[in-house]
Amino acid sequence: MNVFLLAVSFAVILAGALLFTNAVEWMGHGLRLGEGAVGSVLAAVGTAMPETLIAIVALVGAKQGADQVAIGAIVGAPFLLATLAMGLVGFFAYLYRERRAQGLALRAHRETLERDLLFFLAFFALSLALAWGPPAALRIPIGVLALLAYPFYIGRTLARGGEVQEHETLQPLVFERRSERRMRPGLPLSAIQLLVGLGAMVGGAHLFVEELLNIAGDLGVDAVVLALILAPLATELPEKVNSFFWVREGKDSLALGNITGAMVFQSTIPFGIGLLFTDWALNLGAAFSVVLGLAGGFLAYEALHRRGRFELPAVLCWLGLYLVFIVVIAVRG
Repeated sequence: MNVFLLAVSFAVILAGALLFTNAVEWMGHGLRLGEGAVGSVLAAVGTAMPETLIAIVALVGAKQGADQVAIGAIVGAPFLLATLAMGLVGFFAYLYRERRAQGLALRAHRETLERDLLFFLAFFALSLALAWGPPAALRIPIGVLALLAYPFYIGRTLARGGEVQEHETLQPLVFERRSERRMRPGLPLSAIQLLVGLGAMVGGAHLFVEELLNIAGDLGVDAVVLALILAPLATELPEKVNSFFWVREGKDSLALGNITGAMVFQSTIPFGIGLLFTDWALNLGAAFSVVLGLAGGFLAYEALHRRGRFELPAVLCWLGLYLVFIVVIAVRG
């Protein structure tokens, strides 16, 4: 029954994230925001929200072992995005290089990409530097700084987010019931769909935390291991399917912004919450995932921002970093 309920929670979280993301993109179009801003802020927040809610719900529940689930969820999501998700997007670019007008070259808003990666590297590195469980006098000010950094990032990205996304590139609003669903829905309808999606994610996250702890207890497995592997795969990777399709069509700003923007969100807002409400004492598995995530982020900066290309060696390195983590966790048992 626990496994069944865990599967149900996956479905609820992902359904909510789909509604949320779809609505956010239409709102971005209606507000005339650039593609870089839509991908790195609006779409990224929608896809990052489920993982963040898992951490928040775990902390609010105050159940034994919940802190470890929260920490695992907080560091696991950016690790997965900087390794497996980045590798799969690069793989799709390489696979469809003949279909893409630009081939393996990167056609994205370079300023937004650079900002995303630098923000991520700075704050994810800070999460590793504090992994020893610093005193509250240090944790709380840095936690507040991390929370304030994201609104600053949003302001910079919205102001310099590139060109507005074309109407034809958007999927129809799910809640739009008119026969011609390509019509531009109003902001109120998009906002209603956004709130419904958010509610589904909150409910699904609550169920996910409860069942994850139950299954971990039954199997005698450290809850943080499941949180590091299972939670990001369930809530982050499926939503990145949009990125895979976008990169196939050569829409690199949206494809990469959906990932790098989520990396910024995950390395600031959840990190800040973790510092404020936990002792932030990372175990070996969590710390190792941060190290590998930083390696993936540095590789993205070198391959995508500096070299401006999707290259097969970089793709294999991203996927290899994720595989190394899985193998190490499996060996440690």
